[in-house]
Amino acid sequence: MNNLLMLFIFVPILALILLFLNFLFSVHKPDESKISAYECGYSAIRKQNRTDFQIQFYVVAMLFLIFDLEILLLFPIAVTLYKVSTFGFTIALIFFIVLTIGFILEIGSGAISIANTTKTNYNKN
Repeated sequence: MNNLLMLFIFVPILALILLFLNFLFSVHKPDESKISAYECGYSAIRKQNRTDFQIQFYVVAMLFLIFDLEILLLFPIAVTLYKVSTFGFTIALIFFIVLTIGFILEIGSGAISIANTTKTNYNKN
């Protein structure tokens, strides 16, 4: 039996065993705080908004994830570059150029810049 087939058999069996052990040995005592909806540490109050919601932080996080995964794809190219010859190098170069163009467009559109809208008052004593 090869390693890949062993992996496809072993991993699901191990996952099911661990899930069963967790269900068997875990404590089942739900209280009010465990079964209530969690809202960033605050108790939920109907029809009350606390602050304005700024979406820029999530845009930066999503763009970071996209570019982080694209950079992660460069690692296999770097490891096997001596085996892929000129064609592989050309494909990697095109990929890197497209990545750079996307990053330049991201900076140009202002998606990375976060404007600080909070005013800070410092006491001068």
